[in-house]
Amino acid sequence: MRISRHVSGIVGRITVLLLAMLLAASAAMSQSDTPREDTWVTNGTVSSIVCTPSTIYIGGYFSYVGPYTGDGVPIDALTGQPVTTFPRVNGNINTCVSDGSGGWFIGGGFTLVGNLPRNHIAHILSDGTVDAAWNPNANDTVNILAVFGSKVYIGGGFMNIGGQARNRIAAIDIVTGAVTAWNPNANGIVYTIVVSGSTVYAGGYFTSIGGQTRNYIAELDATTGNITSWNPNATGCVFALAVSGSTVYAGGEFTSIGGQTRHYIAALDTLTGTATTWNPHANMDTHALMISDSIVYAGGYFTSIGGQNRNYIAALDTDTGAATEWNPDPNDYGYVYALAVSGSTVYAGGGFTSIGGQMRNRIAALDASTGVATAWNPSAGSYVYALAVSGSTVYAGGWFTSIGGQTRNSIAALDSATGTATSWNPNAGGIIYTLVVSGSTVYIGGGFSTIGGQARNSIAAVDAVTGNATSWNPNADNLVTAIAVSGLTVYVGGHFSNIGGQRRNYIAALNAVTGAATSWNPNASYNASYLVNDMVVSGSTVYVASYFISAINTTTGAVTAWNPIVGGNIDKMMLSGSTLYVGGSFTSIGGQTRKCIAALDASTGFATAWNPNANMETYALAISGSTVYAGGSFLSIGGESRNRIAALDASTGAATSWNPNASGDVLALAVSGSTVYIGGGFSTIGGQPRPYFAEFDTPPPTAARHWEAYR
Repeated sequence: MRISRHVSGIVGRITVLLLAMLLAASAAMSQSDTPREDTWVTNGTVSSIVCTPSTIYIGGYFSYVGPYTGDGVPIDALTGQPVTTFPRVNGNINTCVSDGSGGWFIGGGFTLVGNLPRNHIAHILSDGTVDAAWNPNANDTVNILAVFGSKVYIGGGFMNIGGQARNRIAAIDIVTGAVTAWNPNANGIVYTIVVSGSTVYAGGYFTSIGGQTRNYIAELDATTGNITSWNPNATGCVFALAVSGSTVYAGGEFTSIGGQTRHYIAALDTLTGTATTWNPHANMDTHALMISDSIVYAGGYFTSIGGQNRNYIAALDTDTGAATEWNPDPNDYGYVYALAVSGSTVYAGGGFTSIGGQMRNRIAALDASTGVATAWNPSAGSYVYALAVSGSTVYAGGWFTSIGGQTRNSIAALDSATGTATSWNPNAGGIIYTLVVSGSTVYIGGGFSTIGGQARNSIAAVDAVTGNATSWNPNADNLVTAIAVSGLTVYVGGHFSNIGGQRRNYIAALNAVTGAATSWNPNASYNASYLVNDMVVSGSTVYVASYFISAINTTTGAVTAWNPIVGGNIDKMMLSGSTLYVGGSFTSIGGQTRKCIAALDASTGFATAWNPNANMETYALAISGSTVYAGGSFLSIGGESRNRIAALDASTGAATSWNPNASGDVLALAVSGSTVYIGGGFSTIGGQPRPYFAEFDTPPPTAARHWEAYR
């Protein structure tokens, strides 16, 4: 029995040890430098994040939240939803064209399609995979693709493609991706190409092509690349071309072409190159042209064309050049860059947020008869530059990074389980700097003038369920950049001099019920260049951060003797027990040399030995257990190279192995459970394109603790 028990004990300890090792391995595997796949992103900066168990609230300066889809998406022509499988593209797409077999050729400024390196040009197969064999590898941007027969004609800003010198225009074998001998050699950027029979028409910023002087537009032999005698001689760049029968339609920024005065749009005879009598006379640039039956659809910057007021998009009669009654009328500055026609539908892409009488984010389907937007509504996060239709699919490309999202102005709520936006939508009329959740209320500070359906100047309380503004209305006269809540008091900081009905310079305490300023008044000296960056409340003390750092008594409003004396600016503070972690742009604090990040004794104000020594500014901090997360503009911290985001040991200040490597400044951090949320001005993080917002698994606790607990 004793032997059995002894063996049993050894086996038990080995089992526990193995269990501990497995737990350690599992924990190590859960430490991820790769962002969560399904968390929605924004189209602008995220500067504040606050979490509840079920909801992530984000604030900043954006107008859209949606799934990260990349910059090119095939969309179902009926539902408006992205198709099931497609490779994500990591940069802008300027052009797309069907390959005739259910796939797509795309060109732009990208370097990665799916998991394959692809510089500026790629072929996506009908099954949604990237053609592994087809890789022309352009050394600069591709602006236009045209498929004809066995060739893909390409224009852009490149000077090398497929390992061959080709100046801005080339022809690629449609099957192999090899560069052909066709080599017109343009001396400037090519923006548009259209093929008609044995002829290639090209437009752009060039003044020489095919060995001849040709200003902005030319005709080339599709086989040899030789220039023809056709020479319309435009006075400005040609951005768009379309061919119908014996006519070439041209759009651009010219004011004369084909020997005639023609403003921004013209029709040219295919034999002589002279301008026909067709003269819609736009008042600004034309960037897109499509022909359908007896109609020329035009898109661009114009507000007048064909003798009528038409904002950015119009239908022109092919005989007279007059604008028809068709008038989708995009909103101000809603330029149209892309057009595609399929049956009775005109697809439009650009910068608009309303068109055809409906709210439509930068992509829409318009009835070809009425100009009214159909129910089709993919909703893109930013500009759509390219559209192509093949069967029941519309491929959209641009600089949007997301399709299928929602309009959210500067503030949104994401479901913590799914990462998708909830219906909560306060719709701020300006920038958001700070968010605090207290019970069923979200306190919001920023530079807005409306929020939650009400006029609210720079500060508001919004219902956490409905998103409606409450009656609480302190009405600040300038920016609110910091909020801290303690019981029935809301402490606020910013750039204001009046708030809650009273004169208060930068700092105030507001009644959480009425919004009125209390008698508490630290009365900071007013200076137009100062503002309060952060506030933290602990017991009877309010810590205030700016170009100074102070501790203020919550009862009297008097500044206490606590005085770390900072040599620079404080952007962020986090209190953990008796330690106040601070980040900013300082070089000394608490009596010690400390660069941009430090830990202070909350009682004495002295700097502790903790010294990660960031080489540039720290904007954001978050604490979870024994880890301090830091974000900013730094490139080294904690003794390691870390681009703008790091996890630091709370005892030693050393950087852990966690290294998401953000491409731009990190401005906001929050930790909830096993997840760290990151916001800022980055476009990639964790080796993945994730604009402005990302979600990661946190580094796990030390696995040895599991073994100690069982031993």
